[in-house]
Amino acid sequence: MHLSRRSLLAATTAAAVSPVPTASVTDAPARFRTGFDRLAADGYALLGGQKVGIVTNPTGITPDVRHIVDVMHADPRVRLTAVFGPEHGFRGTAQAGGSEGRSDDPATGLPVYDTYLKNGRPLADIFTASGVDTVVFDIQDVGARFYTYIWTLYDCMEAAQLAGRRFVVLDRPNPVTGRDARGPVLHKEFASFVGRQPVAQAHGMTVAELARLFNAEFLTAPVALDVVTMAGWQRSRFYDAYGLPWVPPSPNMPTPDTALVYSGTCLFEGTNLSEGRGTTRPFELLGAEGVDARWAAAADALALPGVRFREAYFAPTFSKFQGRTVGGVQIHVHDRDVYDPVRTGIGLLVTARKVWSDFAWRPDNWIDTLTGSTTVRTMIDAGADPDGIVGAWQDELSAFRRIRKEFLLYR
Repeated sequence: MHLSRRSLLAATTAAAVSPVPTASVTDAPARFRTGFDRLAADGYALLGGQKVGIVTNPTGITPDVRHIVDVMHADPRVRLTAVFGPEHGFRGTAQAGGSEGRSDDPATGLPVYDTYLKNGRPLADIFTASGVDTVVFDIQDVGARFYTYIWTLYDCMEAAQLAGRRFVVLDRPNPVTGRDARGPVLHKEFASFVGRQPVAQAHGMTVAELARLFNAEFLTAPVALDVVTMAGWQRSRFYDAYGLPWVPPSPNMPTPDTALVYSGTCLFEGTNLSEGRGTTRPFELLGAEGVDARWAAAADALALPGVRFREAYFAPTFSKFQGRTVGGVQIHVHDRDVYDPVRTGIGLLVTARKVWSDFAWRPDNWIDTLTGSTTVRTMIDAGADPDGIVGAWQDELSAFRRIRKEFLLYR
């Protein structure tokens, strides 16, 4: 793993960070406020005198489920002039690998620009053409390196710098906690839109923390960055501790339970098994034609912490095995405090390959893109056990954890 080590001065001078909250365990949920809540409570002072564009999607809501674009547009204290939509679109109607294109928002009349698969100078030109002075980012992340919104964040930061625009990140919780980073770290030769830079598979950070990391470590030149922290968020707490409504960040992320398993079971996108798309439990249901009860039994025999596996049968309505009945497993997390989604995903890959003779990787070796190197695929093919595979990435993970620690904003 190769990480640049630019001086932290860039992060200190380019990022004005709101004070770190100090709420106790008992009062954190009652006092919790998102970055947007704090920005609005301050009368949008940070955006005063600026033409503002916002990168957001359906997750950009207030606690009473109003969309922040509607709230900001109706408030004379802020001059919102443009919206920028990521993968799945501003209104979230597009499936994986899609977006909504250029449009005008019918509710506000604001122009909506499409950022999906755009970066560098072409994205900078969109910011320039929009006429905004400041680009704001407010999207709910789910804590996994290959979930594309954090790379939309990265690309937009880079483009804002090229266009000479300010960049403001409004923070929201990591729904699966920010206790620790887990999993393999991306090797730069496998960089893509599901991983631009050397970040752990489950990064354990919020988007504001990631923005500070990106600015100091990875961007060629730092952007003029401000982040607005949350009040009352604690690293050890899951999403449901704060009473926030859950809006699916993408069509196949319907609940916080999905986010809990996603950083491990999304790896099944790199195989010929269904990852549960087209069911009501994507990433919790996994399977294929010809898989039977042996898989659940083999997975249970690993005695992975906090999780059990049920023999399951389902018929996806789209994606792999559309309209066909398949066998497999359903993941049941019974103790999320000790559950390790990445180790669980590896254990499921190892046991699927052992019990199902038709197991295969996707022909393009997408698994390498998801894991960030060839290590997982080649070790599984060589018959390694889950402990051996997890052990193989510990040195690079330890290096990422040391760097990550410098950019954390919450206790």
